Amino acid sequence: MTLYQPFLDYALTQLEQSLNLSPYPIPDGFTQKQGTMGKGQRQEDVITTSYGFKADKLRQIRAAHVQGGAALQVLNFVIFPELAYDLPFFGADLVTLPGGHLIALDMQPLFHHQAYQDRYTKPLLPVFHQYQQQLPWGGDFPEEAKPFFSPCFLWTRPQETEKVETLVFEAFKAYLQVYLQFVDQAEPVQDANRQHEILQAHRCYAQYRAAKDPARGMFTRLYGSEWTEEYIHGFLFDLERQLAATC
Repeated sequence: MTLYQPFLDYALTQLEQSLNLSPYPIPDGFTQKQGTMGKGQRQEDVITTSYGFKADKLRQIRAAHVQGGAALQVLNFVIFPELAYDLPFFGADLVTLPGGHLIALDMQPLFHHQAYQDRYTKPLLPVFHQYQQQLPWGGDFPEEAKPFFSPCFLWTRPQETEKVETLVFEAFKAYLQVYLQFVDQAEPVQDANRQHEILQAHRCYAQYRAAKDPARGMFTRLYGSEWTEEYIHGFLFDLERQLAATC
């Protein structure tokens, strides 16, 4: 069972058609990793596959795809813009565990002032409202996380796998299409103060996500703590490493 493979295939096809993609380096040992979860007859092989690309306006496009049978399917797909642009982050966390599905889709904002929302939230609102009506709200999430999400944060826990295959997939497509329109229209920021603010927003986001990565426990059980921490800081949220390398 590869529930989220169609999502990944769609995203990569759209990106290849819309952008001038080139490979983003994946550190040694992270392209694919295999482990096991469970015991006895419930033991399942788990394979984590990583994908990395970049484009003219996008610093890193990356995916972590975890396949471990019907009870463990995960796709974490994130796009980080180049620091010269004020584009939001594109984030999709698609998770299936024994207890059900957890779905999070958003264009995570750099800023929350009105002008930024007018540019990057308002055009997405019709899409958000369309799917919000059909997918129940997923419930409370940590207060400290709220600054990292937009008013179009689609957060849901659908009970039926069919809804993931249909409604969630359609929402994923729609969000990605709007994001690619934003990328196409984006112009580089020239003002030095705004450039600094963008950098700080990127750093804040990457540091928070690395510290609070919900997959840390799963990866640690599968592959050990050393591999997990290097994967999180050296690939999934590697901004600080990349900045240090350019100094």
